[in-house]
Amino acid sequence: MEVYLDNNATTKVDPEVFKAMEPFFCHIYGNPNSLHKFGAGTHPKMIEALNYLYEGINAADEDDIIITGNATESNNTVIKGIWVDKILNGNKNHIITSEVEHPAITATCKFLETQGVSVTYLPVNEEGVLEASSVKDYIREDTALVSIMWANNETGKLFPIKEIGAICKEAGVPFHTDATQAIGKVPVDVQACNVNYLSFSAHKFHGPKGVGGLYVQDGFALTPLLHGGEQMGGHRAGTVDVASMVGMGVAMKLATSPMALAYEENHVRKLRDKLENAILEIPETIVIGGKENRTPNTTLISIRGVEGESMLWDMNQKAIGASTGSACASEDLEANPVMNAFGSDSELAHTGVRFSLSRFNTEEEIDYAIDVIKNAIHRLRNISSSYAYTPKDHVSQL
Repeated sequence: MEVYLDNNATTKVDPEVFKAMEPFFCHIYGNPNSLHKFGAGTHPKMIEALNYLYEGINAADEDDIIITGNATESNNTVIKGIWVDKILNGNKNHIITSEVEHPAITATCKFLETQGVSVTYLPVNEEGVLEASSVKDYIREDTALVSIMWANNETGKLFPIKEIGAICKEAGVPFHTDATQAIGKVPVDVQACNVNYLSFSAHKFHGPKGVGGLYVQDGFALTPLLHGGEQMGGHRAGTVDVASMVGMGVAMKLATSPMALAYEENHVRKLRDKLENAILEIPETIVIGGKENRTPNTTLISIRGVEGESMLWDMNQKAIGASTGSACASEDLEANPVMNAFGSDSELAHTGVRFSLSRFNTEEEIDYAIDVIKNAIHRLRNISSSYAYTPKDHVSQL
């Protein structure tokens, strides 16, 4: 049996999405900017896909959704656009974000710091969540942007986006959220949450890789990241990948329907909890950040005495896919930065394993995974010098 439990890294393409995309490779293949029928024939499905995207996040008709290559591009577009418009050509010089953002945010902010921009990285509390009040406390007269993720990619913890949006609106500061890990797992409503910019990637909700989106509220247009042609109304140059755009639209429709979100909340959460509870029956294991206020599919579990990479090796031998954290940082063997942000000790920060489920997982898969994981923990603890020789009267700090 093969069991894929790394859906926060990427998801399989839904068969309905693949079916919708297929005609645009060999049959309806014209450049959408061409005037002949081969190009014009793509337009109805592109419009339909955009409508699905607007409906999925409750964007208003006058707002823009720009098709990008991925959420990384969307994030860079916002942060660097603010840099050009509000900092280089304005009177602002300060950006607020959190310590646990995706590398697409933190790396971009680190780059801007080399250009003289002041960046505040707000810490999270003991549950791994940023408190909205801390945003209010750090907003300054020269704050150009607040960028806070909707859901954390490693813990699944949900951030108080509605409260932060209200704070930013009152202060007159643009608010961006990376909702990559939220769409398709919890309701996302840009109007209700006073969001000015929102990033997402199709491959996180069973769409194709290599395509994403950027929501821009009316009145908050930015200098483009990519200059060239007039595609996307001049906001993002480059010929649109029609097949991927259509696939992303259909994936959004499927993932954000009331029925799909209810299935996520009930079926997927039930499977996640079954897996999680079985692991927690083993002594000295904890859920990082606690069980409350999370996306229904994600758990980050620390297993005392077991390094995350070793655990992944054992599971991989039994065809189970999981992660020690963000796939975008998987080649970095440094301790998990999210766990470091929680104030974990150096040993604990290397023991996190992330399991992220999807609507395609089955109970039989979870039962198989539980058996493999328990056996792996037993084996690895028996050969762990930091665990096997721990004094019997040792009191764990977990």
